[in-house]
Amino acid sequence: MLKALGIFQRATAEHLWRMLRPGDRHDRCTRDTLNALKDDGKVRVETRLESNHQLWVLTERGHKEAKQLLPGNVRISALRKLEVDDDGEPITGEGYDEHAAAVTMTAAVLTGAGFGTPLSWQTEIAHKLPYGYTQYADLTMRAPDAGVPAMLLEVDRVNEPVDVLVDKVRRYTEWFELLAPKADKVRAQAAGHHGAAVHNFRLWSRIYPATGHEGYVPLAFVFTGKTKAQRASRMRRLEQDARSYFAGTQYAGEGIAAVDYHQAVPVVVTELERITADPDGAAGKVWRRLGRDEWQTLTEALDNPDGDRLYVVQAEQARKRQKEREAAAREAQRPVCRRCGAKFTDDRWDTIGHYPAQQHRELCEPCLHDHWEQVRAEKAARRQAEEAAAREAAEAEAKKNRGLFGRRR
Repeated sequence: MLKALGIFQRATAEHLWRMLRPGDRHDRCTRDTLNALKDDGKVRVETRLESNHQLWVLTERGHKEAKQLLPGNVRISALRKLEVDDDGEPITGEGYDEHAAAVTMTAAVLTGAGFGTPLSWQTEIAHKLPYGYTQYADLTMRAPDAGVPAMLLEVDRVNEPVDVLVDKVRRYTEWFELLAPKADKVRAQAAGHHGAAVHNFRLWSRIYPATGHEGYVPLAFVFTGKTKAQRASRMRRLEQDARSYFAGTQYAGEGIAAVDYHQAVPVVVTELERITADPDGAAGKVWRRLGRDEWQTLTEALDNPDGDRLYVVQAEQARKRQKEREAAAREAQRPVCRRCGAKFTDDRWDTIGHYPAQQHRELCEPCLHDHWEQVRAEKAARRQAEEAAAREAAEAEAKKNRGLFGRRR
């Protein structure tokens, strides 16, 4: 509990109950623990909210202990010092608004649903842009065991223009595109044409872990307040106006419907009211990926079934179709024997292609064989006829000679 207050600075008993003891039916145990820590001088009540919830903060003693308990890589929030008036009475704490309460509640309900621990969260993390603007994330979450290595969260109480939210998506995109210090710009530019390869040269990959999916670190907008219809309208308008940043681009190729998400920000939306009303809380189907219609679990919403996995399947199917078309086109050009009408075999087709001067290119191999057999037979017949004629001539000459000799004698 001290660690949670060290990270979030201020929280109600409900926040801490949802974050630390979600299995309890109510926050009674959490309130008892807070009162015990109060008696020990480690926490105090800063103020009472309009909702009648007490707002708890660390005392100086509790802050020191929380700092010792927290790992070195987790930033502890600033100490809320106790201030008193001229009469020595504590001054009621100020500066805690509904937005801050919603931010802490968001972390609480996600942690209670199994997305990390209080140590998985950091608040107001700066993302500095080269033109002097710094985009602060309300929350950053790291819950690799829950399938979400990293996620940025923005809590919105439906009290700002939608353009403000679109600008946040734009600025996060610009930050994700920043090259890391000393990155090889030439190699980065070349890698920019090859899916995820360029991310190895970018700053974000030095700060956040690999997401496990195509694209940049996912961004979640958690809406709360106003009416359900107003929240739904806000989601639709954000979806419409920020589409160029989250939609990705369709892979090229005939019959390819898969989307290249490697240079896109996965944006998911939900509502605190929806999460708290769902029996499974933040682990339920309470998330919607912008660009999709259905409500899904967070891991389902962050998955890309229409991304690279689909592309591999469709690209293989496209290659198969192309081979079939090429085979059909080749078959349409296959020569036909002028004598018998049969199609040439591949070997016969290759032969006439390699030996363009070959005789009788219009004949298939069997007909060519028959032709040459006929030629040989005709030659043999002519040779036999010539030989027979020669023998007959010789015999006739011999008879003639014998007749002459007989008369002379």
